[in-house]
Amino acid sequence: MALKTFPVSLPLDGRPVLVAGGGELALRKARLVARSGCRLTIIAPDPLPELSALAAVLHRRPVRPDDVAGHVLAFAASDDPDADAALAAAARDAGVPVNVPDRPDLCSFIMPAIIDRDPITIAISSGGASPVLVRRLRERLEAALEPGLGRLAAFLDSFRGAVKATRQEETAKRRFWERIVDGPVARRFLAGDEAGARAQLLQAVNDPGHGQEPGGRVTLVGAGPGDPDLLTLRALRVLQDADVVVHDKLVDDRILDYVRRDARRLYVGKSKDRHTLSQAAINALLVAEAAAGHRVVRLKGGDPFVFGRGGEEVEALRAAAIPVEVVPGITAALGCGAAATIPVTHRGLAQGVTFITGHAKAGVGDSAEPDLDWQALARLKHTLVIYMGLSTVGLIARRLMDAGMDRATSAALIEKGTRPDQTLLVGTLGTLPDLASGHGLSGPALIVVGEVVRLADPARIAEMAAPALREAV
Repeated sequence: MALKTFPVSLPLDGRPVLVAGGGELALRKARLVARSGCRLTIIAPDPLPELSALAAVLHRRPVRPDDVAGHVLAFAASDDPDADAALAAAARDAGVPVNVPDRPDLCSFIMPAIIDRDPITIAISSGGASPVLVRRLRERLEAALEPGLGRLAAFLDSFRGAVKATRQEETAKRRFWERIVDGPVARRFLAGDEAGARAQLLQAVNDPGHGQEPGGRVTLVGAGPGDPDLLTLRALRVLQDADVVVHDKLVDDRILDYVRRDARRLYVGKSKDRHTLSQAAINALLVAEAAAGHRVVRLKGGDPFVFGRGGEEVEALRAAAIPVEVVPGITAALGCGAAATIPVTHRGLAQGVTFITGHAKAGVGDSAEPDLDWQALARLKHTLVIYMGLSTVGLIARRLMDAGMDRATSAALIEKGTRPDQTLLVGTLGTLPDLASGHGLSGPALIVVGEVVRLADPARIAEMAAPALREAV
């Protein structure tokens, strides 16, 4: 996810900050920045008394462009638009960050909404797009956050030296603090029992094993079909705790944004006949990382146990006596079907659903033969959801029709389902090959065969049409 603005925390204690203006707008900015302990200069012909009281330096006159010199931050909030613009230009030329309220075109930084739990500060910004929305978000967060979080931060800070002295490795320190923040010490402090929290934390500091784990572990996590909003809460928590994330090609970059920032990311993506690592090598990598004491997340598109080879990885980890957990994800058949408003079962149309793979045993293209019982598939009267079948779609359609399935059976191709650039093409079993070849699909794509495809919302079909079709319309 691209950041239009980059949030930073700027230490201002004792440093010179300029506020140009004497009215309510200037007062609001001055009140906020004065809480940082800065040395505040106010310039205005007739400033409000409250502004004068905040000032370390006060000049009762109009602001001039050269007033910005010597300051580390400036606010142009006078009642004179031309003077504000001139001060902003001078600040930019001098390399001084400047904010002009309600004039984002003149700003070199934007004031966020601030939640203050000193020393914890939470800043919320829309990049100037919607200040009212930002204010509402701040109100909700203010109500949700514990009032004592700042005092808790200061309390924990008083033990940082002791923890650093007793734990040398960064991983050991991080896991210790995770256990403290998530456990009874923090709860006891926030409940008002500071003495009890202090005694318990002191005991934990003196216990070398507190917060540590006897060894590493691996968690197989389903990332879903692409949309990060479809991640489970458990998946989010595991990603935030990971030391190492081993991820596939099909994992959307927006999902990787949820990984803890200092976690190592190892790409092991595989596509047809093009593997970064073999499955055996991936298994060995997972075992080695966990054996080194790391919390490892094996992040897979869809669900680990639906054509994700998760079972093979679990077997390898169990054989190496590595603890393993599986966090399921929304598999592509359900996620992409929902995005296209195609149910996989429906009374009167499909009493069941069969997931199959179109991936061939060997070879590529139309000559490759998936190892499937075509006669059984044609007789089932189920919805067929075919994974990894884009390169063999012509063969799949022919085999099903040769086995007795009506060529007029409804069918769909869903490419990049649930993602912003998703595509939905609807036709019949007989037209599937032409749909795939005629619109330049490159995958990842899912094939759905069955009369449930007729239930797709026409508006969704138009919205998710291939680019060539949208241009034709």
